[in-house]
Amino acid sequence: MATRYSRFAWAVTVVVLSHLVVNLLHGRAHTELDVGLTSWQQFYVVVVILVSPLIALLLVWAKYSRAGLWLLLASMFGSLIFGACYHYIIVSSDHVAHLPPGEARGLFRVTALLLLITEALGVVVATVAIRTFFKQVKLQ
Repeated sequence: MATRYSRFAWAVTVVVLSHLVVNLLHGRAHTELDVGLTSWQQFYVVVVILVSPLIALLLVWAKYSRAGLWLLLASMFGSLIFGACYHYIIVSSDHVAHLPPGEARGLFRVTALLLLITEALGVVVATVAIRTFFKQVKLQ
């Protein structure tokens, strides 16, 4: 069980840190293109998309792994929905097809896609880990 859980913890680590790097690059593209967010969007990005996965990562490596996995699932799912809506569905300056002119358009588009990928991976890793964790708890 420890080995299997350790693999999940490392998978969570890779997903969360990858997501963080992509987020930082995406934020740079936002700044360079002057694509602003409303106050509530900024709050959501900071709390749900940036901070919550990092707290989840800390919890997964601590003795609160179950809470960490649930927080990871919620934050990555919330991030995935937010990013899909604002980058691909809702037409605004934050939509990949309606960006203002600038050299960072390519970076914005690539990182928007990479965010979706890392967030989907986060949802999958958290879901599989939770299912495995609960199955093992029931067997004991």
